[in-house]
Amino acid sequence: KMKKLLILGLLLLIYSCSSDKNRMIVSGDIEGLKKGTIYLQKQQDSIIVSIDSMLVNGHGDFILEAIIEEPDIFFLYLDKNDGELLNDKIIFFGNIGKININTRLQTFDSGYEISGSKNSELLNEYLSVRRKFNFQNLDLLEIFYKAKAEKNQKIIDSVNTEIEKLIKRKYLYSLNFAINNSNNEISPYIAVSEIADANTDLLNKLYDTLPENIKNSKYGKILGELTRY
Repeated sequence: KMKKLLILGLLLLIYSCSSDKNRMIVSGDIEGLKKGTIYLQKQQDSIIVSIDSMLVNGHGDFILEAIIEEPDIFFLYLDKNDGELLNDKIIFFGNIGKININTRLQTFDSGYEISGSKNSELLNEYLSVRRKFNFQNLDLLEIFYKAKAEKNQKIIDSVNTEIEKLIKRKYLYSLNFAINNSNNEISPYIAVSEIADANTDLLNKLYDTLPENIKNSKYGKILGELTRY
């Protein structure tokens, strides 16, 4: 019996040490939050699942944990418990180790600061530029619909041309950003999530720039399937 207990204890110790090596700890503060629930989430297959959660009552400090195999996309989801259907979500690239996310209640998913994840820093840089493209697209659509209502074909044609140029610039920016950051897992992630329908030759060009460890990452493997390597 003692021998069985000793073996069980050793197994638990080995599992604990292994888990610690693969543990991601996400902590931070949400200024202004007095009550709510914070969830650490991840997409599995086609659904978003909660991995860890914490009830906040009186202060905005939080700490969440997960055991992970490699850097991947995670979500920090805030349920403000205020009866509103729409809540806030921060997308970030998780990795083994400590990640710190600080933000404010009023600007939860737009004014946050993150440290401890190089991929997340790069993701924020990419998303900030992508938002500018989206704003430009909205401005063009506003002009387009106004011209359509006024039946001004000249402006309609002009706007369509500008939208096509904007789409090309967005694709080119995404491709260049992925190539320039090919030493990080975010590179193939941007390719498969933003420009998966791009010309196969362009995707091949990106895939060829990836070092072996990135090719063997989750999104590197998906990109490899897209390029038929």
